[in-house]
Amino acid sequence: LKAEALDTNEPERLAEAVKRLKLNHVVITSVNRDDLIDGGATQFAKCISQVRETSPQTSIEVLIPDLCGNWQALEIILQAKPEVLNHNTETVKRLYRRVRPQGDYHRTLELLRRSRELASEVYTKSGIMVGLGETEAEVQTVMEDLRNVDCDILTIGQYLQPSPKHLPVSSFVKPEQFDRWREIGYSLGFLQIVASPLTRSSYHAEQVKELMKNHPKAKSKK
Repeated sequence: LKAEALDTNEPERLAEAVKRLKLNHVVITSVNRDDLIDGGATQFAKCISQVRETSPQTSIEVLIPDLCGNWQALEIILQAKPEVLNHNTETVKRLYRRVRPQGDYHRTLELLRRSRELASEVYTKSGIMVGLGETEAEVQTVMEDLRNVDCDILTIGQYLQPSPKHLPVSSFVKPEQFDRWREIGYSLGFLQIVASPLTRSSYHAEQVKELMKNHPKAKSKK
């Protein structure tokens, strides 16, 4: 299927919706737009700027694709100054080819590393799903890898099979294991860990407001 052209009115319509709903925190995301030279980065930036203009008290989180490693596109998004940049790791390195055949584990880490380098005032966030056949040790390795690129926030949730065409669930992880991962995450230095069977990438995303109060980021001089 051919991708549709970008909606030039989308930033304004999104901003109007945020304003009408009086949202305290908004998560802006998209499908992959590999058909676009910048992967949709300019549209992300316009949406951020428009929401900022009409709802200055609303904190903004963007959940972005990997942009095919286009770091200039990443910079376009970061220059719009969202409070949070989220890019999901999804799974452990060993399972990447099966779970994310178009993705690349190291590219995901590099995106988060460059985000920190380009905009130190932006909180970086990632998320993984468990129950796909990973081991506890592999999950901890992902957590360590994310901390090595200075990722601030991590979500861990149970994978559920969306349809028969998707990968089957390998196991249902017990709540106690999520508690252990939360403890490990804080010991590694994450500022916020949200981990439970029902956790999804944007689950309790508004809690970043409290994080911003307790762990304020220095504003960039750029």
